[in-house]
Amino acid sequence: MAIDVAAVVLFVAVGRRNHDEANSITGVLGTAAPFLIALAVGWLVSRSWTSPFTRAAIATTWISTVVVGLALRRLVFGDGIATPFIVVATITLGVLIIVGRVIAKRLSRSRS
Repeated sequence: MAIDVAAVVLFVAVGRRNHDEANSITGVLGTAAPFLIALAVGWLVSRSWTSPFTRAAIATTWISTVVVGLALRRLVFGDGIATPFIVVATITLGVLIIVGRVIAKRLSRSRS
Protein backbone atom coordinates (compact mmCIF):
# COMPACT_ATOMS: atom_id res chain seq x y z
CA MET A 1 0.00 0.00 0.00
CA ALA A 2 1.32 3.37 -0.97
CA ILE A 3 0.27 4.81 2.39
CA ASP A 4 2.66 2.40 4.16
CA VAL A 5 5.53 3.48 1.92
CA ALA A 6 4.68 7.10 2.69
CA ALA A 7 4.73 6.28 6.42
CA VAL A 8 8.23 4.79 6.20
CA VAL A 9 9.56 7.66 4.09
CA LEU A 10 8.03 10.24 6.45
CA PHE A 11 9.57 8.47 9.45
CA VAL A 12 12.99 8.54 7.80
CA ALA A 13 12.74 12.12 6.50
CA VAL A 14 11.71 13.49 9.90
CA GLY A 15 14.42 11.47 11.64
CA ARG A 16 17.09 12.70 9.24
CA ARG A 17 15.92 16.28 9.67
CA ASN A 18 15.95 15.99 13.47
CA HIS A 19 19.54 14.75 13.30
CA ASP A 20 20.61 17.50 10.89
CA GLU A 21 21.25 15.06 8.07
CA ALA A 22 20.63 16.09 4.48
CA ASN A 23 17.20 15.18 3.17
CA SER A 24 18.36 14.46 -0.36
CA ILE A 25 16.42 11.80 -2.23
CA THR A 26 19.37 9.41 -2.15
CA GLY A 27 19.96 10.03 1.56
CA VAL A 28 16.34 9.39 2.47
CA LEU A 29 16.08 6.31 0.23
CA GLY A 30 19.36 4.94 1.57
CA THR A 31 18.17 5.27 5.14
CA ALA A 32 14.68 4.01 4.29
CA ALA A 33 15.89 0.99 2.29
CA PRO A 34 16.03 -1.54 5.15
CA PHE A 35 12.58 -0.48 6.35
CA LEU A 36 11.10 -0.51 2.84
CA ILE A 37 12.44 -4.03 2.29
CA ALA A 38 11.03 -5.02 5.68
CA LEU A 39 7.70 -3.43 4.76
CA ALA A 40 7.53 -5.67 1.69
CA VAL A 41 8.26 -8.67 3.92
CA GLY A 42 5.44 -7.56 6.22
CA TRP A 43 3.04 -7.32 3.28
CA LEU A 44 3.98 -10.83 2.16
CA VAL A 45 3.68 -12.32 5.63
CA SER A 46 0.37 -10.60 6.37
CA ARG A 47 -0.98 -10.87 2.81
CA SER A 48 -2.04 -7.26 3.25
CA TRP A 49 -3.39 -7.01 -0.26
CA THR A 50 -6.23 -9.42 0.62
CA SER A 51 -7.58 -7.52 3.64
CA PRO A 52 -5.40 -4.52 4.43
CA PHE A 53 -7.60 -3.08 7.17
CA THR A 54 -7.73 -6.01 9.58
CA ARG A 55 -5.95 -5.65 12.89
CA ALA A 56 -3.86 -8.72 12.12
CA ALA A 57 -2.65 -7.36 8.77
CA ILE A 58 -1.83 -3.96 10.27
CA ALA A 59 -0.04 -5.42 13.30
CA THR A 60 1.92 -7.94 11.25
CA THR A 61 2.98 -5.28 8.76
CA TRP A 62 4.02 -2.91 11.55
CA ILE A 63 5.97 -5.44 13.62
CA SER A 64 7.64 -6.95 10.54
CA THR A 65 8.66 -3.50 9.33
CA VAL A 66 10.25 -2.70 12.68
CA VAL A 67 11.91 -6.04 13.48
CA VAL A 68 13.12 -6.93 9.99
CA GLY A 69 14.00 -3.29 9.24
CA LEU A 70 16.15 -2.95 12.35
CA ALA A 71 17.83 -6.30 11.68
CA LEU A 72 18.60 -5.34 8.07
CA ARG A 73 19.79 -1.90 9.17
CA ARG A 74 22.29 -3.48 11.56
CA LEU A 75 23.32 -6.69 9.83
CA VAL A 76 23.19 -5.78 6.13
CA PHE A 77 23.47 -2.00 5.97
CA GLY A 78 25.90 -1.71 8.90
CA ASP A 79 24.06 1.13 10.64
CA GLY A 80 23.48 1.48 14.36
CA ILE A 81 20.35 0.59 16.27
CA ALA A 82 20.67 2.19 19.70
CA THR A 83 17.91 1.42 22.20
CA PRO A 84 16.30 4.88 21.92
CA PHE A 85 16.14 4.43 18.14
CA ILE A 86 14.42 1.06 18.57
CA VAL A 87 11.80 2.66 20.83
CA VAL A 88 11.26 5.64 18.52
CA ALA A 89 11.10 3.46 15.40
CA THR A 90 8.61 1.08 17.00
CA ILE A 91 6.27 3.79 18.23
CA THR A 92 6.55 6.10 15.24
CA LEU A 93 6.17 3.44 12.58
CA GLY A 94 3.26 1.95 14.49
CA VAL A 95 1.44 5.24 14.70
CA LEU A 96 2.14 6.15 11.07
CA ILE A 97 1.14 2.75 9.68
CA ILE A 98 -2.01 2.54 11.80
CA VAL A 99 -3.09 6.13 11.07
CA GLY A 100 -2.29 5.67 7.39
CA ARG A 101 -4.42 2.55 7.14
CA VAL A 102 -7.29 4.23 8.99
CA ILE A 103 -7.16 7.17 6.56
CA ALA A 104 -6.96 4.80 3.58
CA LYS A 105 -9.97 2.84 4.86
CA ARG A 106 -12.02 6.01 5.28
CA LEU A 107 -11.03 7.24 1.82
CA SER A 108 -11.94 3.89 0.27
CA ARG A 109 -15.37 4.03 1.95
CA SER A 110 -16.04 7.56 0.75
CA ARG A 111 -15.20 6.58 -2.86
CA SER A 112 -17.68 3.71 -2.89
